[in-house]
Amino acid sequence: MASYKLKLFGLLYFVQGIPYGLQSGLLPIYLRSIGISFTKISLTKFLYFPWLLKILWAPFVDQYGTKQKWLLSSMFGLFLCCLIISKLHPKTDFTTLAFILLLMNFFASVQDIAVDGIAVRLLSNEEVGYGNTVQVVGYKTGSLVSGAGLLMMMDHISWDVLFVIISVIYVIAIICACFTPEPPTSSDTETRLPVLNPREILKEVLHVPGTIWTLIYVIIYKLGEQGTVSMFPLFLLEHGFSPAELGLWTGIVAMGFSILGSCLGGILMPKHNAFSLIQILFVIRVGNLSFQTSLLLLFESQSLIMKGAAVLSIILQHLLGGLITTLTFSIMMLCTQKAEERIQDRHRRLPTLLGSFPERH
Repeated sequence: MASYKLKLFGLLYFVQGIPYGLQSGLLPIYLRSIGISFTKISLTKFLYFPWLLKILWAPFVDQYGTKQKWLLSSMFGLFLCCLIISKLHPKTDFTTLAFILLLMNFFASVQDIAVDGIAVRLLSNEEVGYGNTVQVVGYKTGSLVSGAGLLMMMDHISWDVLFVIISVIYVIAIICACFTPEPPTSSDTETRLPVLNPREILKEVLHVPGTIWTLIYVIIYKLGEQGTVSMFPLFLLEHGFSPAELGLWTGIVAMGFSILGSCLGGILMPKHNAFSLIQILFVIRVGNLSFQTSLLLLFESQSLIMKGAAVLSIILQHLLGGLITTLTFSIMMLCTQKAEERIQDRHRRLPTLLGSFPERH
């Protein structure tokens, strides 16, 4: 049963990563290749806006209907969006395309709420580490396949065929989701929180033991993660790296080691204390950041030693990032499991809302 649950969650998180991979990896490059302006492409970042608001509709997903119905409805919406996009031409139908992408982000955020709600209630304490490994790896793999993977195929398949293929993937996921077990509910679940009373919702969520410290940790971690991941490659441009080299090492290779790190995190989680592991990993992370800083200060721009050391530091950076991310999601889920069942979904939403956009680094 545990193996079946993990495989199912892996598929659901895989398809959940598809919209993000499309919008962050494939579309910007494709749109630019057909002559869309940088201004329009940059404005597509605002289409992630539904993820910022998902805490507003999380109570509706929690209080009305079942998680499975919300899951099926959201994926059917994503399926329809892909079919519609397959009939559009980005250059002449850019406004319509942007609107459909906005809808995709909305449906993806609802799917995220439903899947996380099912996972929180179905995974036992012993399965949390493996479950979060499946979550992070599945999401990253879906993002990588729909981004860099499909981008590599654009010379061989047309725009409409590309989105028909994605639609078929969603059909397969919908069929599998029909067999998703619905989490058991207790009598306490019948006691509902007022949907339109965010102050009371926030008060009850923050009252769960460990929540405030978890929020502080997640916010600090994500701010630091965004800075280290995005800034070091920019500095390397000034030290002899070409954009193509950076695309290889900070894209495909880095993602591979990030996924490897996430897998290792799931293996280590059941055997060791997550907090102790994270402390050790952050010490190593600080050491790697210091090493990267020294590389930029001490070595010459065209030095092969500099390039080799920089690549190794990038690999270590993303390997550690994958490990820490899995452990962080596990800590968040363990904290959520301390909450009353009726507010678990809202509790789960709060750290991810404050800590990140849809990506899972």
